[in-house]
Amino acid sequence: MRYATDHKVTTRSRIVQAASEVFRERGVAATGVDEVMRRAGLTHGGFYAHFRGKSELVAEACASGFDAGRTNLARIAALPTRRDRVRALVVSYLSPRHRDNPAGGCLVAAMGFEAARATVAARQSYSTALQQHRARLAAALRLATDEIENERLATALLGQLVGALILARSVADPIESAMLLQQAKQTALEHFSPKSRS
Repeated sequence: MRYATDHKVTTRSRIVQAASEVFRERGVAATGVDEVMRRAGLTHGGFYAHFRGKSELVAEACASGFDAGRTNLARIAALPTRRDRVRALVVSYLSPRHRDNPAGGCLVAAMGFEAARATVAARQSYSTALQQHRARLAAALRLATDEIENERLATALLGQLVGALILARSVADPIESAMLLQQAKQTALEHFSPKSRS
């Protein structure tokens, strides 16, 4: 059987997309190559035609996961005021929908702790993609006119949101989880978009 010239590129993209989702949903350590390939609708044997090993896949899946957030950041960046931009991010990030959908959600909350234990190559790829994501987040939010202060504030907000989401996902009681989301949302909005600021 002859394949179209872009078949290999398309297949590789399917594998990376499936990996990005399943790694966020189940974790890197708990997910084998066979599960990724099954999610992509492919057989395990075809994996090594595309990747040298799991570490290479992890690196590409992380980069892909961060890239997936560009559309949402562009939507936030288009909002006219700092308050609007912060509110849009905080309300969507600390929502029950995001909490309950790790496979389609924030890569930092889902995989950040595992990146710290990854191979050097995978960790470096994750770190590079994270730095780019932080820069895009800061540019979208525009929390301060000074570039260094803007990045500092955006990083602080990201850390607060990620921590709150991890806490909300970690508790078994749905009422407590909802309360954690609501409290974190209120605190983030009060701190990063007070009513006196535009």
